[in-house]
Amino acid sequence: MWRVLIIEDDAAMCAFFADSVQRCPELTLIGTAGSVAGARTLMSDPTARLDVLLVDLELPDGSGLDLIRFAAQTQQGCECLVISMFGDDENVLNSVEAGALGYIHKDAAPEDISATILEMKRGASPISPLIARRVLSRFATQVARMPLGAIPHPPKPLALTTKEHEVLELIARGFSYAEIARLQGVTVHTVQTHIKNLYSKLSVHSRSEAVFEASRMGLLNFDHGDR
Repeated sequence: MWRVLIIEDDAAMCAFFADSVQRCPELTLIGTAGSVAGARTLMSDPTARLDVLLVDLELPDGSGLDLIRFAAQTQQGCECLVISMFGDDENVLNSVEAGALGYIHKDAAPEDISATILEMKRGASPISPLIARRVLSRFATQVARMPLGAIPHPPKPLALTTKEHEVLELIARGFSYAEIARLQGVTVHTVQTHIKNLYSKLSVHSRSEAVFEASRMGLLNFDHGDR
């Protein structure tokens, strides 16, 4: 069972999320908090083992971004899903940079947040369509404004193994860990090991960062129409 901690200062919203998690047989709710301080107390418990952090960004005593970073330092293997009223590019990109694997706008929050959590734990990076479109639009605008010849030559490719490169292309295409394991004829644990090595070599902390960095470095040359 995946152990979930919910950080949300709106009592009604927190109860809504908690109810969804508690109804899911694959998840267990280990606690809720409505502040950065409360979350840090729960996450600092030496007996705590956290698999999922469901976190709002705007909290009474600080930012959920600090908790995402804190989770990366104190809860190995914890994956963070942001649910926020903020849909601007800066907050989304800052969340991804901090280590979030998903970003859901509260106005588009699903009726059953547990399904989104399970989707993330199975290898996806859930993001609200409106937010995804805004982020892509921002990148497209930045590239369009660059003068000719301004795009730097990509650095020399990293020394990836054949399997690591195959896994990299598959995660870039959006395949889940289970799907990659099936396609590669290996266990999910082996896939996770390859991905951990990829993250280390690319100096990233999430799937979205890995794909972005690999694209920037010219490591992804597959036909995007394959899937």
